[in-house]
Amino acid sequence: MYFVDLNSDLGESFGSYKLGNDEQVLNYVSSVNIACGFHAGDPVVMEKTVLSAIERSVAIGAHPGYPDLMGFGRRKMQLDASEARAYMIYQIGALKAFVEASGGKLVHVKPHGALYNMAAVDEHLAETLAKAVYDVDRELAFVGLSNSLMVKAAETVGLRTVHEVFADRAYNSDGTLVARQVEGALIKDTEVCVSRVLKMVKDRRITAIDGTEIGIRADSVCIHGDSETALIFARTLRERLEAEGIIIKPLEKGC
Repeated sequence: MYFVDLNSDLGESFGSYKLGNDEQVLNYVSSVNIACGFHAGDPVVMEKTVLSAIERSVAIGAHPGYPDLMGFGRRKMQLDASEARAYMIYQIGALKAFVEASGGKLVHVKPHGALYNMAAVDEHLAETLAKAVYDVDRELAFVGLSNSLMVKAAETVGLRTVHEVFADRAYNSDGTLVARQVEGALIKDTEVCVSRVLKMVKDRRITAIDGTEIGIRADSVCIHGDSETALIFARTLRERLEAEGIIIKPLEKGC
């Protein structure tokens, strides 16, 4: 029997700018990562997204990123350890307050964008982020790129770890994600994405962009909520996984 969580990065609208299909995507995922105001989102959007997730019994996680609203948190920044730690605690704390004020429970933390990708290959940064999460709440799960330094650092600190995979992103042979600016990095064909997810969940393998077969652990599958086809893909993926006998299980249920 196979189990997997479906997560999406939501709450990315801010002010008068609307991004994503949050209300619709929430109907098909089991966990949500909510932007905390640094790379996207604002206090009003944060609270609204929290309430929508609670209404649907979707597990809630904080999605902290670099302070880079203009670049959507996808530009690399050089921070010292004290800055990285402070930014994490600040953002997790803000989202945690909204969740608890709404009668819910914060379940996990998943770094965003460049912070996520840099921590996947930078041991020192990974340790800093994991320790910050632990110091806020040691019961929180840490979501990181499958088999990366992030999840290894979180395990060392003592956090419950979640190995995350991506349906619509190409992989390098070392298990990292292909940079978005590289041709072929983003996979837009829904059927190809679904087939890749089934292979990752059932066979624990994925074909890298150079044709190499690599091992991978899929505890949770990320569905990007800001893409044009996010809603169609979320619905299709969930239907196909369930048709294959794969049980969709939110992170708070021990996925």
